[in-house]
Amino acid sequence: MSSIVEAKGLSKSYRKFQALDSVDFNIEAGRIVGLIGPNGAGKTTALKAMLGLTSYDGELNICGYNPRTQRAQLMKEVCFIADVAVLPGWMKVSETIEFTKGVHPNFNEQRALDMLAETNIPIDKKVKELSKGMITQLHLALVLAIDAKLLVLDEPTLGLDILFRKSFYDRLLNDYFTEEKTIIITTHQVDEIEYLLTDLLFIQEGKIVLDTSMEEIEAQFLEVMVGPEHLEQAMALGPLNRRDIFGRHVLLFKNAQREVLETMGEVHVPKVADLFVATMTGAEQ
Repeated sequence: MSSIVEAKGLSKSYRKFQALDSVDFNIEAGRIVGLIGPNGAGKTTALKAMLGLTSYDGELNICGYNPRTQRAQLMKEVCFIADVAVLPGWMKVSETIEFTKGVHPNFNEQRALDMLAETNIPIDKKVKELSKGMITQLHLALVLAIDAKLLVLDEPTLGLDILFRKSFYDRLLNDYFTEEKTIIITTHQVDEIEYLLTDLLFIQEGKIVLDTSMEEIEAQFLEVMVGPEHLEQAMALGPLNRRDIFGRHVLLFKNAQREVLETMGEVHVPKVADLFVATMTGAEQ
């Protein structure tokens, strides 16, 4: 399987602030990757570098192109949804469709119209007359109607209600995603996208602190919920993280034996959000 994104020694600083610190990672075709990190961790900077929107040090290859020198060719293969949807207020909804059709060779007008038909957006209204949620929905419809090798989503459903967020991610998985396409998603609503993901990249203070597949998470990480009587025994095994819930204790382990943990309490694979908190805490320490 070929790599869609290759980063080697990727670095970016803003004066004294190191946004990215010699980052290495590869993303293969046909994967849905969650790029997860706290505010200021370097997520958006990494995305901007991939899209040729900011200068950087190190090496980047996106869909076979160098974002520094081949951005025009690259953008024919990439779609991007930023956390703030900016569309010209004077345009009518129908005109945004015509405009997108004129500027992107891989735009599917009918797909955009089908997505808009599932919303309450009037086709003859100007963008400035739409609510914030409608503008975001319009932006999503336009971008998802572009047949691209790489789709980059930076907080794509920010400001949308839970019903539309669920509908958007279901459509993304069922109608848009194929083995030839790759998706990178950043979001703080990790629980909502966990079922979509094939891979995780956790980033903290400009460094990648976890790079793994969802299959490897299931193989490597386990949580056990124990009562007070088993806490000392569980702590002796060196958990990555511990949290307390209603008088019981949940401990997260890496490469622990399930059979041993099951003698102490209820065992399950951790949620991505819980693994994220444990990893961030470990990175800070």
